[in-house]
Amino acid sequence: MPPLGRRFMTRPADELARALLGARLVRILPDSTRLAGIIVETEAYLGPEDKAAHSHKSRRTERTEPMYAAPGTAYVYFTYGMHYCMNVSAGKIDLPHAVLIRALEPTEGIETMFRHRAGKDPKRPMKQRDLCNGPAKLCKALAIDKAFTGIDMCQSQHLFLERGRTI
Repeated sequence: MPPLGRRFMTRPADELARALLGARLVRILPDSTRLAGIIVETEAYLGPEDKAAHSHKSRRTERTEPMYAAPGTAYVYFTYGMHYCMNVSAGKIDLPHAVLIRALEPTEGIETMFRHRAGKDPKRPMKQRDLCNGPAKLCKALAIDKAFTGIDMCQSQHLFLERGRTI
């Protein structure tokens, strides 16, 4: 299935956040393992006027630059000194709208996701519904880190979005 294209991403973040519900986030590992899940929760950030956005008051830094990039650009950032979170840019170039991918329903590569999340205690019991039920958890499960910030998800073969089901 082809990745969602630029035209799909070119809309305000609040609209894209709703449109991404039911889409599939896909991560292809270096060994070709495919990890994927259905997006079940998103959060829109509406640029300079949005006090919760990293781009509030038109803040433009090296960290926030992907929010200003072409729609469909990954914005991955480190938070609380221990977790990664992933957004996808929305709208149009130089308008810093983004959508945080908050939660997934895992569908492919689930055993690998369990291994990624197990960390130091692989015997720690975890339910499948808890694998990706938070923005940092899904990044850990899918091995998404800061190296992916700035990636064009409309062109990448390692991190992209596909059509899924309508929610």
